Amino acid sequence: MVELCPAITTPGTYWTFCPSLGAAIAFLVFFSLTFFVHIAQGVYYRKAYTWVISMSVLWQAITYILRIISIKNPTSLGDYAGWFVLILISPLWTNAYVYMVFGRMVWNYVPDGTLWRVPAWRFGYYFVFLDIVAFIVQVYGAASAEVNNTNTTKILRGIHIYMGGVAIQQFFIFGFCAFAYEFWRTILEQKKTTEGDNTASTDLSLQSGFTLLYALILVLILISLRIFFRLAEYSKGLQSTIPNHEAYQYCFDSLPMLLAFIILSVVHPGAVMRGSASDLPARKKRKHDSIRCKRDVILVSVRN
Repeated sequence: MVELCPAITTPGTYWTFCPSLGAAIAFLVFFSLTFFVHIAQGVYYRKAYTWVISMSVLWQAITYILRIISIKNPTSLGDYAGWFVLILISPLWTNAYVYMVFGRMVWNYVPDGTLWRVPAWRFGYYFVFLDIVAFIVQVYGAASAEVNNTNTTKILRGIHIYMGGVAIQQFFIFGFCAFAYEFWRTILEQKKTTEGDNTASTDLSLQSGFTLLYALILVLILISLRIFFRLAEYSKGLQSTIPNHEAYQYCFDSLPMLLAFIILSVVHPGAVMRGSASDLPARKKRKHDSIRCKRDVILVSVRN
C-alpha cells in the first residue's frame, strides 16, 4: 500500500507536490557545515568582511530549516512563505561578497589601486549598492507573490517584479565582468613585464591573483545559472511545471550555491590576500594619504 504524503493531503496545505524531507535535511546539513567552515576561516585569517559570505550560507541553512518545518506543518503560511522568500533572495549576499573581494584584489594587485579610474574601495560601494537595489526589488516581488497567494493576479505581478529584480542582478553581473576582464588584462601585462626577473615571490603573488579571479568568475557563473533557472521557472507564469518538481530546484538552485560556497572556501580570499597590509585602508587613512600626496605634488611643482 502506497503511503500518502501528508504535505499535500493535509487540508489547507500550501504544498502542491510531495516534498522530500530527506533531501531537505541533507542540504541543511551541507549548508550548516559550510557555514561553520566559513566562520572558522574568517576568524583564522582575521578577515572581518567574510561575515558577508557567512550570512549568505546562514540564510541558505535557515531556508531549509523552515522548509523542513513547513513539510512537517504544511498548513503554516509563515514557515512556507519564509523558505520560499529566503531561497529566492539569499544568493544576493554571495554577489555582494564577490564585489567586496574584487575591490580588495584591485587594491592588492593593481599598482595604482584603480581600474578605469575607479578606486579599489569604490567597487564595494558601487556594486553592493546596485546589489541592494536588486535585493529590494526581489524581496518585494517574492513577498508579494507569496503573501497574496489567494489572488492569482497579485501572484503574477509579484512574480514579474521578482523576475525583473533577477534580471537587474544579472545585468550588474555582466557589468562587473567588464571590470574583471580589465583586471585580468592588467595583471597579465604585469606578469609579462616580470617574466625576465627572478622575483619568484612576485610571480607567485600574481598567479594567486589569477586563481582568485577565476574562482570569483566561476562563482558568478554558478549564480548566473541559478538566475537563468529562476527566469525559466516562472517564464510561463503559474502554468509552469518546474515549481512542482523540486529536483529542478535542488539541481539548478541549491546545488550551484553550495558549490559556490565550497569554491570560496577552497580558494579563500583570506588565504590569498593575507595580513592586515592587504586590507583596504580606512577612510581616515585614505584622506590623510590623499592630502599628503597633493602636498608632495605642490612641493615638487614649486621646486621646479
